[in-house]
Amino acid sequence: MNKTELVAAIVEKAGVQKKDAEAVVKAFTEVVTDELKAGGSVQLVGFGTFAVSERAAREGLNPATKEKITIAASKAPKFKAGKALKDAINA
Repeated sequence: MNKTELVAAIVEKAGVQKKDAEAVVKAFTEVVTDELKAGGSVQLVGFGTFAVSERAAREGLNPATKEKITIAASKAPKFKAGKALKDAINA
């Protein structure tokens, strides 16, 4: 499911106009992004938690030259599914 399909599903499920559903989806992604950038997390009880995972700097190998390279530390978003979501998928 892509963003367009998600908006269409929200329109059908919630009975709202398409422009309102698009605004809600856009606002949701912006709020989650802003919170993660600030170092926080977003927890939706029963659904899951969006958080930031920190990756330490490490050494790697350039596959073409076999040279050792340093891979810089970075942050990555992650999602941990909640119990209710896991149960719904496995039912």
